[in-house]
Amino acid sequence: MRYLSLRNSILTACCLLAASVVHAAPRQVELVYEATRNGQPFATVTETFRQENGRYRIESVTQGVGVYALFGKRRLLSEGEVTEQGLKPSHFELHQGDNDKKSLLTDFDWAQNQLNMQVKGKTVTAPLEPGAQDLASFIYQFMFRPPVGEDVNMPVTTGKKLRSYHYRVTERDVPLDLPGGHFKTLHLVDATPEGEDSKEFWLATDQHYLPVRLEMRDDKGAKIEQILTSVHAE
Repeated sequence: MRYLSLRNSILTACCLLAASVVHAAPRQVELVYEATRNGQPFATVTETFRQENGRYRIESVTQGVGVYALFGKRRLLSEGEVTEQGLKPSHFELHQGDNDKKSLLTDFDWAQNQLNMQVKGKTVTAPLEPGAQDLASFIYQFMFRPPVGEDVNMPVTTGKKLRSYHYRVTERDVPLDLPGGHFKTLHLVDATPEGEDSKEFWLATDQHYLPVRLEMRDDKGAKIEQILTSVHAE
């Protein structure tokens, strides 16, 4: 009986801890970034995250500046549940300008463990792996599940396929002075083979592990950097 009582107490404590992880994340977040290409401004990125009644919605809009504005807005949308494990996407969209042919639509069928991706009017399917995220949600999953240890592995859909993202923690407690504020950050480096959309992230450990800086190379080898200029979380 004492063993059962102790076991029940431990289970209760674990459940409360899991719940606290979810509720520790802010209800609403608004982030604005300046994006540069080889040091020259080319876009403004505005992102919003909202959670309410066990559901979440993320929207990311990239608006080009100058000549880049001619390409139209790039919009990412992710919707789904907020669970004890963090974000559980149900639907993802990617739109580029007014060209519907470039739009990607993805549905997460958790009941059938199947990912259904609409690419150029055709349905592409893949087995749905536990903890899978999309391009909009995966970075916000760190609010609920901060990196533990030195390696992070996460299945992520790009809208065309499901691939495994592998990041390595290279630095902790890195101070960054950005237009959006002063932050203590954790530095994540892409550990997947080069040439596969390699990225680096700096997550603010003193601001809900929100992404405050990003670096990557585009398909032409240009350096893309995204720096936080404004943050509002509540």
